[in-house]
Amino acid sequence: MIRSFARAAVAVATLAALSLPAFAHVTLEVQEAKLGSTYKAVLRIPHGCGTEATNAVRVQIPEGFFNVKPMPKAGWTLETVTGPYAGSYDNHGTTMTEGVKEIVWSDGNLPNEFYDEFVFRGTFAGTLEPGKFYFPTIQTCASGEEAWIDVTGAEAADMPAPSLTLVEGDAHH
Repeated sequence: MIRSFARAAVAVATLAALSLPAFAHVTLEVQEAKLGSTYKAVLRIPHGCGTEATNAVRVQIPEGFFNVKPMPKAGWTLETVTGPYAGSYDNHGTTMTEGVKEIVWSDGNLPNEFYDEFVFRGTFAGTLEPGKFYFPTIQTCASGEEAWIDVTGAEAADMPAPSLTLVEGDAHH
């Protein structure tokens, strides 16, 4: 019985090690959003850089996601980089022509052995097309970084950007 348990434990550990890369990507908790709707992005950071702790997380905010507001995180410094939008967006009767283009949480310490989430919200423009939408993210550690910036959508991408699928929204929004 003990040998059977030991063999099963080794098999589970081996399977977990083999499947780890599939779960090691930076991802978004909610994988779908409606065009023209508000979206709360919960960015999941599952590990550090190799064995090092994550000290900063930088998220690029692509055109078409506007009125962005990040959530402060205890123990981290929060900064935003703002700039003009390529177009303008209607935010409940107010025309927005500039806003957050990048969010940076820095001066933190997320050990490799732990997982954490970084949160921001915004609105998807109703003029975007249904399909994949990416938030390129760079995770910085003491002596390197993990650049989750591949927006090709390729199944074999080593460093895919966190993404979700945009679907048609409500016509009355």
